[in-house]
Amino acid sequence: MLSRKGLIPEDYLLTRLAEDVLRPKCFKGKPGKARFVTKNGTCNVAHTNIREQGRFLLDVFTTLVDLKWLHTLIIFTMSYLCSWLLFGMIWWLIAFAHGDLDQRGDDFVPCVTDIHSFSSAFLFSIEVQVTIGFGGRMVTEECVSAIVVLIVQNIVGLLINAIMLGCIFMKTAQANRRAETLIFSKHAVISVRNNKLCFMIRIGDLRKSMIISATVRLQVVRRSTTEEGEVLPLDQIDIHMDNPVGTNGVFLVSPLIICHVIDKDSPLYELSACDLQYDDIEVIAVLEGVVETTGITTQARTSYVSEEILWGQRFVPTVSAEDGMYAVDYSKFGNTTKVPTPCCSAKKLDEAGGIARFKLSEGVTLRSTVRRRRGSAGPRRSKKEPE
Repeated sequence: MLSRKGLIPEDYLLTRLAEDVLRPKCFKGKPGKARFVTKNGTCNVAHTNIREQGRFLLDVFTTLVDLKWLHTLIIFTMSYLCSWLLFGMIWWLIAFAHGDLDQRGDDFVPCVTDIHSFSSAFLFSIEVQVTIGFGGRMVTEECVSAIVVLIVQNIVGLLINAIMLGCIFMKTAQANRRAETLIFSKHAVISVRNNKLCFMIRIGDLRKSMIISATVRLQVVRRSTTEEGEVLPLDQIDIHMDNPVGTNGVFLVSPLIICHVIDKDSPLYELSACDLQYDDIEVIAVLEGVVETTGITTQARTSYVSEEILWGQRFVPTVSAEDGMYAVDYSKFGNTTKVPTPCCSAKKLDEAGGIARFKLSEGVTLRSTVRRRRGSAGPRRSKKEPE
Protein backbone atom coordinates (compact mmCIF):
# COMPACT_ATOMS: atom_id res chain seq x y z
CA MET A 1 0.00 0.00 0.00
CA LEU A 2 2.83 2.40 0.85
CA SER A 3 4.52 1.70 -2.45
CA ARG A 4 1.39 2.80 -4.33
CA LYS A 5 1.47 6.07 -2.40
CA GLY A 6 5.09 6.64 -3.33
CA LEU A 7 6.38 6.33 0.23
CA ILE A 8 8.33 3.09 -0.21
CA PRO A 9 10.28 2.36 -3.38
CA GLU A 10 9.28 -0.71 -5.33
CA ASP A 11 12.83 -2.04 -4.99
CA TYR A 12 12.36 -2.24 -1.24
CA LEU A 13 9.37 -4.53 -1.68
CA LEU A 14 11.41 -6.66 -4.08
CA THR A 15 14.10 -6.86 -1.42
CA ARG A 16 11.59 -8.18 1.07
CA LEU A 17 10.56 -10.86 -1.43
CA ALA A 18 14.19 -11.70 -2.12
CA GLU A 19 14.75 -12.25 1.58
CA ASP A 20 12.10 -14.95 1.58
CA VAL A 21 13.78 -16.68 -1.36
CA LEU A 22 17.22 -16.56 0.22
CA ARG A 23 15.98 -17.80 3.56
CA PRO A 24 17.91 -20.87 4.74
CA LYS A 25 16.02 -24.12 4.46
CA CYS A 26 17.03 -25.26 7.93
CA PHE A 27 14.89 -22.52 9.51
CA LYS A 28 11.34 -23.80 9.32
CA GLY A 29 8.43 -21.97 10.84
CA LYS A 30 6.73 -23.24 13.96
CA PRO A 31 2.99 -23.05 13.30
CA GLY A 32 2.15 -23.57 16.97
CA LYS A 33 4.26 -20.67 18.20
CA ALA A 34 2.38 -17.43 18.78
CA ARG A 35 4.19 -14.14 18.45
CA PHE A 36 4.03 -11.61 21.25
CA VAL A 37 4.49 -8.72 18.78
CA THR A 38 3.71 -9.10 15.08
CA LYS A 39 6.00 -7.89 12.31
CA ASN A 40 3.94 -4.72 11.78
CA GLY A 41 4.19 -3.85 15.49
CA THR A 42 0.75 -4.94 16.68
CA CYS A 43 0.72 -6.58 20.11
CA ASN A 44 -0.73 -10.07 19.77
CA VAL A 45 -2.56 -10.00 23.12
CA ALA A 46 -6.29 -10.49 23.67
CA HIS A 47 -7.78 -8.97 26.83
CA THR A 48 -10.62 -11.14 28.12
CA ASN A 49 -12.89 -11.26 31.19
CA ILE A 50 -12.67 -7.53 31.91
CA ARG A 51 -15.36 -7.01 34.51
CA GLU A 52 -15.05 -3.26 35.11
CA GLN A 53 -16.08 -2.04 31.67
CA GLY A 54 -17.12 1.30 33.12
CA ARG A 55 -13.50 2.36 33.44
CA PHE A 56 -13.41 3.02 29.70
CA LEU A 57 -16.23 5.57 30.05
CA LEU A 58 -14.23 7.55 32.61
CA ASP A 59 -11.88 8.53 29.78
CA VAL A 60 -14.36 9.15 26.97
CA PHE A 61 -11.98 11.11 24.75
CA THR A 62 -9.32 8.37 24.67
CA THR A 63 -12.03 5.77 24.08
CA LEU A 64 -13.32 7.73 21.08
CA VAL A 65 -9.83 8.11 19.65
CA ASP A 66 -9.14 4.37 20.03
CA LEU A 67 -12.32 3.40 18.18
CA LYS A 68 -12.32 2.38 14.53
CA TRP A 69 -12.95 5.04 11.92
CA LEU A 70 -16.40 3.67 11.08
CA HIS A 71 -17.54 3.79 14.70
CA THR A 72 -16.05 7.26 15.17
CA LEU A 73 -17.87 8.64 12.12
CA ILE A 74 -21.14 7.10 13.28
CA ILE A 75 -20.78 8.68 16.72
CA PHE A 76 -19.75 11.98 15.09
CA THR A 77 -22.90 12.03 12.94
CA MET A 78 -25.27 10.82 15.63
CA SER A 79 -24.05 13.35 18.20
CA TYR A 80 -25.06 16.24 15.95
CA LEU A 81 -28.31 14.66 14.78
CA CYS A 82 -29.40 13.81 18.32
CA SER A 83 -28.62 17.29 19.62
CA TRP A 84 -30.50 18.91 16.73
CA LEU A 85 -33.51 16.65 17.29
CA LEU A 86 -33.47 17.19 21.06
CA PHE A 87 -33.38 20.97 20.86
CA GLY A 88 -35.81 20.91 17.93
CA MET A 89 -38.28 19.14 20.20
CA ILE A 90 -37.63 21.73 22.93
CA TRP A 91 -38.25 24.61 20.52
CA TRP A 92 -41.47 22.96 19.33
CA LEU A 93 -42.66 22.53 22.92
CA ILE A 94 -41.90 26.19 23.68
CA ALA A 95 -43.84 27.25 20.59
CA PHE A 96 -46.72 24.89 21.45
CA ALA A 97 -46.93 26.08 25.06
CA HIS A 98 -46.91 29.74 24.05
CA GLY A 99 -49.45 29.20 21.28
CA ASP A 100 -47.15 30.09 18.41
CA LEU A 101 -48.46 27.22 16.31
CA ASP A 102 -51.97 28.70 16.12
CA GLN A 103 -52.92 31.40 13.66
CA ARG A 104 -53.02 34.74 15.49
CA GLY A 105 -53.41 38.37 14.57
CA ASP A 106 -50.74 40.88 13.74
CA ASP A 107 -50.50 42.05 17.38
CA PHE A 108 -49.38 38.62 18.64
CA VAL A 109 -45.62 38.33 19.45
CA PRO A 110 -44.36 34.69 19.33
CA CYS A 111 -41.34 33.31 21.20
CA VAL A 112 -39.75 32.32 17.89
CA THR A 113 -40.98 33.73 14.63
CA ASP A 114 -42.02 31.54 11.70
CA ILE A 115 -42.34 28.25 13.61
CA HIS A 116 -45.48 26.44 12.47
CA SER A 117 -44.56 22.75 12.85
CA PHE A 118 -41.90 20.39 14.15
CA SER A 119 -40.05 20.61 10.83
CA SER A 120 -39.63 24.36 11.17
CA ALA A 121 -38.55 23.91 14.81
CA PHE A 122 -35.95 21.35 13.72
CA LEU A 123 -34.63 23.73 11.05
CA PHE A 124 -34.42 26.52 13.62
CA SER A 125 -32.47 24.18 15.94
CA ILE A 126 -29.91 23.57 13.19
CA GLU A 127 -29.64 27.32 12.49
CA VAL A 128 -29.01 28.10 16.16
CA GLN A 129 -26.40 25.39 16.78
CA VAL A 130 -24.34 25.86 13.62
CA THR A 131 -24.95 29.66 13.56
CA ILE A 132 -26.26 29.69 9.98
CA GLY A 133 -28.84 32.42 10.52
CA PHE A 134 -30.99 32.44 7.37
CA GLY A 135 -32.95 35.39 8.77
CA GLY A 136 -36.48 33.98 8.53
CA ARG A 137 -36.65 32.70 12.13
CA MET A 138 -35.41 34.42 15.25
CA VAL A 139 -35.92 34.50 19.00
CA THR A 140 -37.89 37.41 20.39
CA GLU A 141 -37.82 38.95 23.87
CA GLU A 142 -41.31 37.63 24.58
CA CYS A 143 -40.22 34.38 26.32
CA VAL A 144 -37.44 34.09 28.88
CA SER A 145 -37.41 30.31 28.47
CA ALA A 146 -36.57 30.67 24.77
CA ILE A 147 -33.59 32.90 25.62
CA VAL A 148 -32.33 30.35 28.16
CA VAL A 149 -32.66 27.49 25.67
CA LEU A 150 -30.81 29.56 23.07
CA ILE A 151 -27.87 30.03 25.46
CA VAL A 152 -27.83 26.37 26.49
CA GLN A 153 -27.92 25.10 22.90
CA ASN A 154 -25.00 27.31 21.90
CA ILE A 155 -22.92 26.03 24.82
CA VAL A 156 -23.81 22.41 24.04
CA GLY A 157 -22.96 22.93 20.37
CA LEU A 158 -19.55 24.34 21.27
CA LEU A 159 -18.82 21.36 23.53
CA ILE A 160 -19.80 18.88 20.82
CA ASN A 161 -17.63 20.72 18.28
CA ALA A 162 -14.64 20.73 20.63
CA ILE A 163 -14.90 17.03 21.51
CA MET A 164 -15.73 15.59 18.11
CA LEU A 165 -13.41 17.79 16.04
CA GLY A 166 -10.62 17.21 18.53
CA CYS A 167 -11.23 13.48 18.28
CA ILE A 168 -11.09 13.59 14.48
CA PHE A 169 -7.89 15.64 14.58
CA MET A 170 -6.20 13.26 17.03
CA LYS A 171 -7.14 10.25 14.92
CA THR A 172 -5.69 11.82 11.76
CA ALA A 173 -2.54 12.98 13.58
CA GLN A 174 -1.89 9.79 15.52
CA ALA A 175 1.76 8.95 16.05
CA ASN A 176 1.42 5.48 14.54
CA ARG A 177 0.85 7.09 11.11
CA ARG A 178 4.39 8.45 11.22
CA ALA A 179 5.63 5.00 12.24
CA GLU A 180 4.51 3.63 8.86
CA THR A 181 7.67 5.10 7.29
CA LEU A 182 10.00 3.80 10.03
CA ILE A 183 11.21 0.45 8.74
CA PHE A 184 13.07 -2.51 10.20
CA SER A 185 14.97 -5.26 8.44
CA LYS A 186 12.85 -8.36 8.08
CA HIS A 187 15.64 -10.55 9.47
CA ALA A 188 18.11 -10.11 12.27
CA VAL A 189 21.65 -11.45 11.94
CA ILE A 190 24.26 -12.88 14.28
CA SER A 191 27.89 -12.60 13.23
CA VAL A 192 31.30 -11.44 14.41
CA ARG A 193 31.86 -7.70 14.69
CA ASN A 194 34.98 -6.15 16.23
CA ASN A 195 36.09 -9.59 17.43
CA LYS A 196 32.83 -10.15 19.31
CA LEU A 197 29.74 -12.19 18.54
CA CYS A 198 26.91 -9.70 17.95
CA PHE A 199 23.18 -9.64 17.35
CA MET A 200 22.28 -6.97 14.76
CA ILE A 201 19.22 -5.45 13.13
CA ARG A 202 18.87 -2.57 10.66
CA ILE A 203 16.50 0.38 11.02
CA GLY A 204 15.69 3.21 8.61
CA ASP A 205 13.49 6.24 8.04
CA LEU A 206 11.96 6.83 4.60
CA ARG A 207 11.01 10.46 5.21
CA LYS A 208 13.29 13.46 5.03
CA SER A 209 11.82 14.95 8.20
CA MET A 210 13.82 13.57 11.10
CA ILE A 211 12.92 11.74 14.28
CA ILE A 212 14.33 13.79 17.15
CA SER A 213 15.89 12.04 20.17
CA ALA A 214 15.36 8.63 18.62
CA THR A 215 16.11 5.70 20.90
CA VAL A 216 16.07 1.96 20.27
CA ARG A 217 15.30 -0.73 22.83
CA LEU A 218 15.60 -4.48 22.52
CA GLN A 219 13.90 -7.12 24.64
CA VAL A 220 14.01 -10.89 24.63
CA VAL A 221 10.69 -12.62 25.30
CA ARG A 222 10.96 -16.28 26.19
CA ARG A 223 9.44 -18.91 28.42
CA SER A 224 11.52 -19.38 31.54
CA THR A 225 11.34 -21.00 34.95
CA THR A 226 12.61 -19.45 38.16
CA GLU A 227 14.70 -21.27 40.76
CA GLU A 228 11.56 -21.73 42.86
CA GLY A 229 9.79 -23.51 40.00
CA GLU A 230 7.57 -20.62 38.92
CA VAL A 231 6.87 -20.71 35.18
CA LEU A 232 7.01 -17.35 33.40
CA PRO A 233 5.32 -17.77 29.98
CA LEU A 234 6.38 -14.31 28.78
CA ASP A 235 9.56 -13.34 30.55
CA GLN A 236 10.71 -9.97 29.18
CA ILE A 237 14.46 -9.38 29.50
CA ASP A 238 16.10 -6.12 28.47
CA ILE A 239 19.32 -6.41 26.50
CA HIS A 240 22.04 -3.81 26.20
CA MET A 241 22.89 -2.24 22.86
CA ASP A 242 25.88 -0.48 21.37
CA ASN A 243 24.39 2.39 19.41
CA PRO A 244 26.36 3.25 16.28
CA VAL A 245 26.74 6.92 17.26
CA GLY A 246 28.03 6.13 20.73
CA THR A 247 25.26 7.86 22.69
CA ASN A 248 21.88 6.98 24.12
CA GLY A 249 20.08 8.33 21.02
CA VAL A 250 20.50 7.54 17.33
CA PHE A 251 20.85 10.04 14.49
CA LEU A 252 18.48 8.39 12.04
CA VAL A 253 19.34 10.20 8.80
CA SER A 254 20.40 7.06 6.94
CA PRO A 255 19.82 3.37 7.72
CA LEU A 256 21.67 2.28 10.85
CA ILE A 257 22.72 -1.13 12.12
CA ILE A 258 21.83 -1.57 15.79
CA CYS A 259 24.28 -3.93 17.43
CA HIS A 260 24.05 -5.95 20.63
CA VAL A 261 27.26 -7.57 21.87
CA ILE A 262 26.55 -11.08 23.13
CA ASP A 263 28.55 -11.17 26.36
CA LYS A 264 28.10 -12.88 29.70
CA ASP A 265 25.36 -10.42 30.69
CA SER A 266 23.35 -11.08 27.52
CA PRO A 267 20.29 -13.37 27.52
CA LEU A 268 21.67 -14.81 24.25
CA TYR A 269 24.99 -15.82 25.86
CA GLU A 270 24.25 -19.56 25.80
CA LEU A 271 22.50 -19.56 22.41
CA SER A 272 24.19 -21.44 19.56
CA ALA A 273 23.30 -21.91 15.92
CA CYS A 274 21.74 -25.30 16.62
CA ASP A 275 19.80 -24.02 19.62
CA LEU A 276 18.40 -21.22 17.48
CA GLN A 277 16.53 -23.73 15.31
CA TYR A 278 14.64 -25.23 18.24
CA ASP A 279 14.36 -22.55 20.93
CA ASP A 280 11.21 -20.46 21.04
CA ILE A 281 12.63 -17.00 21.59
CA GLU A 282 11.43 -13.66 20.34
CA VAL A 283 13.43 -10.44 20.18
CA ILE A 284 11.33 -7.27 20.26
CA ALA A 285 12.74 -4.05 18.79
CA VAL A 286 11.20 -0.70 19.73
CA LEU A 287 12.14 2.56 17.98
CA GLU A 288 10.83 5.67 19.71
CA GLY A 289 11.30 9.39 19.11
CA VAL A 290 9.68 12.77 18.58
CA VAL A 291 8.35 13.72 15.14
CA GLU A 292 10.12 16.85 13.96
CA THR A 293 7.14 18.38 12.14
CA THR A 294 4.42 17.78 14.75
CA GLY A 295 6.27 17.32 18.05
CA ILE A 296 4.31 14.13 18.78
CA THR A 297 6.11 11.13 20.22
CA THR A 298 5.94 8.14 17.89
CA GLN A 299 6.88 4.52 18.35
CA ALA A 300 7.54 1.75 15.85
CA ARG A 301 7.78 -1.90 16.87
CA THR A 302 8.64 -5.25 15.35
CA SER A 303 9.88 -8.63 16.51
CA TYR A 304 12.17 -11.41 15.37
CA VAL A 305 11.42 -15.04 16.18
CA SER A 306 13.94 -17.85 15.95
CA GLU A 307 13.46 -18.58 12.26
CA GLU A 308 13.92 -14.89 11.41
CA ILE A 309 17.40 -14.69 12.99
CA LEU A 310 20.12 -15.57 10.47
CA TRP A 311 23.31 -17.00 11.93
CA GLY A 312 26.59 -16.25 10.20
CA GLN A 313 25.40 -13.36 8.04
CA ARG A 314 25.73 -9.58 8.05
CA PHE A 315 24.01 -6.70 6.28
CA VAL A 316 25.39 -5.32 3.04
CA PRO A 317 26.17 -1.57 2.82
CA THR A 318 23.39 0.70 1.56
CA VAL A 319 25.09 4.13 1.62
CA SER A 320 27.40 5.30 -1.13
CA ALA A 321 28.92 8.66 -2.10
CA GLU A 322 27.63 9.99 -5.42
CA ASP A 323 28.20 13.48 -6.91
CA GLY A 324 29.23 15.12 -3.66
CA MET A 325 26.40 13.65 -1.57
CA TYR A 326 25.46 10.38 0.07
CA ALA A 327 22.88 8.15 -1.59
CA VAL A 328 20.91 5.41 0.17
CA ASP A 329 19.90 2.37 -1.86
CA TYR A 330 16.85 0.91 -0.13
CA SER A 331 16.82 -2.05 -2.50
CA LYS A 332 19.69 -3.41 -0.39
CA PHE A 333 18.10 -2.57 2.94
CA GLY A 334 17.37 -6.17 3.95
CA ASN A 335 20.10 -7.93 1.93
CA THR A 336 22.64 -9.99 3.84
CA THR A 337 25.81 -11.84 2.97
CA LYS A 338 27.44 -14.87 4.57
CA VAL A 339 30.53 -14.33 6.70
CA PRO A 340 32.69 -16.78 8.69
CA THR A 341 31.06 -17.17 12.09
CA PRO A 342 31.51 -19.85 14.77
CA CYS A 343 28.42 -22.01 15.25
CA CYS A 344 28.92 -22.38 18.98
CA SER A 345 27.47 -20.07 21.60
CA ALA A 346 29.29 -17.03 22.93
CA LYS A 347 29.77 -18.85 26.24
CA LYS A 348 31.57 -21.78 24.65
CA LEU A 349 33.51 -19.37 22.48
CA ASP A 350 34.81 -17.56 25.55
CA GLU A 351 35.67 -20.87 27.23
CA ALA A 352 37.62 -21.95 24.14
CA GLY A 353 39.77 -18.83 24.13
CA GLY A 354 37.66 -16.26 22.34
CA ILE A 355 37.19 -15.24 18.73
CA ALA A 356 40.93 -14.82 18.12
CA ARG A 357 41.51 -18.57 18.00
CA PHE A 358 38.61 -19.01 15.59
CA LYS A 359 39.90 -16.28 13.28
CA LEU A 360 43.37 -17.78 13.41
CA SER A 361 42.10 -21.17 12.26
CA GLU A 362 40.04 -19.54 9.53
CA GLY A 363 43.06 -17.52 8.41
CA VAL A 364 45.19 -20.63 8.08
CA THR A 365 42.51 -22.28 5.99
CA LEU A 366 42.10 -19.27 3.74
CA ARG A 367 45.84 -18.82 3.26
CA SER A 368 46.30 -22.46 2.33
CA THR A 369 43.52 -22.10 -0.21
CA VAL A 370 45.22 -19.08 -1.73
CA ARG A 371 48.52 -20.94 -1.97
CA ARG A 372 46.91 -23.83 -3.79
CA ARG A 373 45.30 -21.46 -6.27
CA ARG A 374 48.57 -19.66 -6.88
CA GLY A 375 50.40 -22.93 -7.33
CA SER A 376 47.86 -24.19 -9.82
CA ALA A 377 48.01 -20.95 -11.79
CA GLY A 378 51.83 -20.94 -12.08
CA PRO A 379 53.97 -23.04 -14.43
CA ARG A 380 54.30 -26.73 -13.67
CA ARG A 381 57.53 -27.74 -12.06
CA SER A 382 59.48 -30.72 -13.38
CA LYS A 383 60.00 -33.71 -11.19
CA LYS A 384 63.72 -32.94 -10.86
CA GLU A 385 63.12 -29.48 -9.39
CA PRO A 386 63.61 -29.31 -5.65
CA GLU A 387 60.58 -28.81 -3.33
